[in-house]
Amino acid sequence: METLSSPKADPVAEPPTGQGTRVADGSGVMFDAIADRYDRLNRILSLGIDRSWRRKAVAALALANQPQAAVLDLATGTADLALEILHRHPTCHVTGLDPSPGMLAVGRQKGDAAGHGDQLILEEGNAEKLVYESGSFDGTTIAFGIRNVPDRFRALQEMARVTRPGGRVVILELSEPQGGLLAPFARFHVHTLVPRVGALLSGRREYRYLQKSIAAFPPADQFAVLMGRAGLNVLEVRPLTFGVCHLYIAESPRERK
Repeated sequence: METLSSPKADPVAEPPTGQGTRVADGSGVMFDAIADRYDRLNRILSLGIDRSWRRKAVAALALANQPQAAVLDLATGTADLALEILHRHPTCHVTGLDPSPGMLAVGRQKGDAAGHGDQLILEEGNAEKLVYESGSFDGTTIAFGIRNVPDRFRALQEMARVTRPGGRVVILELSEPQGGLLAPFARFHVHTLVPRVGALLSGRREYRYLQKSIAAFPPADQFAVLMGRAGLNVLEVRPLTFGVCHLYIAESPRERK
């Protein structure tokens, strides 16, 4: 777990794949292995609730008065959030970035099928080293991906840098419920059902990583502090579905140092 006194990259474990090579947990190569079934598994494991979480994230971008907005979607994966942005704001332009070429290939197919090929650009890269100029985007998002970034602090700094002053930065991330009547049931879902059902349906062990990565992610209040230290103005931290997920809403500082 991160300490707020000295942000640094988290160690990345490298479990064996069973094929004589080793693949880092949360890496692009790991997600390449499950790209063709990723969307179906997410719908099943989240009971379809992930769609409503993405709709809330898009609303938090506050793009209603920015019809030509340029949005950056980090860890875009199969472009679910990027396509939801275009569905709600069809005249916007979205750039999706992800380290997994396999996931991006699925995203391109979905974008073409939805008729958004001209407004959706999907590129390979990582959130810690963005090649875009400062202030290039009106808004930046990342859904269920910040916990996979080795150096989260650096990624947050980059998000603040490439978003125009006053532009929204919106993060969706899974979390482990700590309190409330239904928290034990939610924890059972994360610790037991997600890895077992995921492994059963996918035939792989990648979904055991999901449970471990959620447990290792800092509590919402601590992560919000880290966002602030990275240069973002945190506007709201909203728990969703009994705290299984959190929506973090921030903006890039209006005055650059």
